[in-house]
Amino acid sequence: MANLLNNFLDQVEYDSYKEMRQRYEVKASSSFNFAFDVVDVYAKQEPHKEALVWCDDHGEERLFTFKDLSVASKKTANYLSQLGIKKGDAVMLILRRRYEFWFFLLALHRIGAIAVPATHMLTTKDIEYRNNAAGIKMIVSVDDPALQEQIESAQARSPSVETLVTIGEARNGWESFAENLDSMPAVFNRPSGEVSVYNSDIMLIYFTSGTSSYPKMVQHDFTYPLGHIITAKYWQNVKDNGRHLTLAETGWAKAVWGKIYGQWIAGCAVFTYDMDTFVPGKLLEKLAQYKVTSFCAPPTVYRYLVQLDLSSYDLSHLEYCTTAGEALPVETFNRFLKKTGIALKEGYGQTELTLTIGNFSWMTARPGSMGKPAPGYEIDIVHPNGVSCSATEIGEIVIRVEKGRPFGMFSGYYKDTKLTDEVFEGNLYRTGDTAWKDEDGYFWFVGRSDDLIKSAGYRISPFEVENVLLRHPAVMECAVTGVEDKARNQIVKATIILKEGYTASKELSTELQSFSKHNSAAYKCPRLIEFVSELPKTISGKIRRVEIRERDRQALYQE
Repeated sequence: MANLLNNFLDQVEYDSYKEMRQRYEVKASSSFNFAFDVVDVYAKQEPHKEALVWCDDHGEERLFTFKDLSVASKKTANYLSQLGIKKGDAVMLILRRRYEFWFFLLALHRIGAIAVPATHMLTTKDIEYRNNAAGIKMIVSVDDPALQEQIESAQARSPSVETLVTIGEARNGWESFAENLDSMPAVFNRPSGEVSVYNSDIMLIYFTSGTSSYPKMVQHDFTYPLGHIITAKYWQNVKDNGRHLTLAETGWAKAVWGKIYGQWIAGCAVFTYDMDTFVPGKLLEKLAQYKVTSFCAPPTVYRYLVQLDLSSYDLSHLEYCTTAGEALPVETFNRFLKKTGIALKEGYGQTELTLTIGNFSWMTARPGSMGKPAPGYEIDIVHPNGVSCSATEIGEIVIRVEKGRPFGMFSGYYKDTKLTDEVFEGNLYRTGDTAWKDEDGYFWFVGRSDDLIKSAGYRISPFEVENVLLRHPAVMECAVTGVEDKARNQIVKATIILKEGYTASKELSTELQSFSKHNSAAYKCPRLIEFVSELPKTISGKIRRVEIRERDRQALYQE
């Protein structure tokens, strides 16, 4: 046995995208549990199969087999149970990229408790909000005094939080995981009777990035891992016995897109680099040293990588690269292809979904296109009134759910029936993202609905303008927004971070406007350009265009 794909799919290999769309079907029992039905199965049948390869910036490295993780997660489940965690309890995990994240996540799955991953960049206010919104009972943290002080400050106004756990040495008021793990029993039986875990139970809660509103609580049930078979096997193209790296920190949903579920079902080990800070050269060294076979990162990371001499790194094992999170600039696609011979395969999804639209292995990637719908997802682009758009017309991406929801689609917003009903209006799930579709069925991202610029009767995608500006040698990052204008409704503005060696000036602004006019339609040219040292971003790194718009609106009305 090499992988477990045949346990969940009647047909694994396909000759075309069309065949995959027609024949792909997932089968699951009524009580699927990833910890018992994937990790423990590997541990029994192939105990020495590589599951997790981990390293950090301080010379530490660990390799875990499925047997190792099966035992460690059972011990962790007993540890959590001893501290009072039961089925349905919410436990926040703030563990960066530490390998203990996998111990705790699997342990919570075994118990039937709710895992709530969170980033270490949260402030006291952020933690307090999450504690109270999700009813957090326990917080598990990395050994970081500054973060733990924030957690302690939030606990005073978080009545549901009963226990704090550090993975490191004992701290006043905290339980020490490191000091207790070895003493825990290595047997944890599958829950039965009243504490049995079923597919419809809540397994995960993720807080959204909050690019345009306060973070929402996205709940996923126990079938969620099965939705990521598509993500890993058919989009990331992971290899059985290969090593896959998705760069995301474990506090974000993109981590479970690429650091556990689909990869393990497909038999691929997960490589994790617990970096202190992102240094492009160090990342490339790790890709070479650990012989990573497939890699996934947001477009910003690839933008940094192509600035380097990639030929000086041994990337011979790297076969497949994917990207998601934001639209991929065509220039980045072309430069990466020229330097590596690898065509980046873009994909689209949300915290609420799995891989929803993608450039799959049978398809010729079209630079800048998200690709075509994943199996199980019935995608349409519609006008505000719900009528389908014609080819090339911009509208909102929606998912039709008349025939049911695909594996991996969220089951609702936690404790918010009203918001859940709003986004599932009329058997449509409204993504809030806009796009258009070409004559061949490829989807092209435009932006969040609120980001679309409406100027003098034109509808302008901020991504299209950004894509042009990023081709200019002076531009490192940029965000394009609409500014209110009496004559045109809105005018296009570009907020730009310059590359090292370039200086902001009126002459450079004029040059960038001229460059834009020569490389796109004149009506898309930014009439305003602002040079900045940083762009407002969410703690997940996504640009908050809404913040730029609000700042400009306030400045306008103060004049």
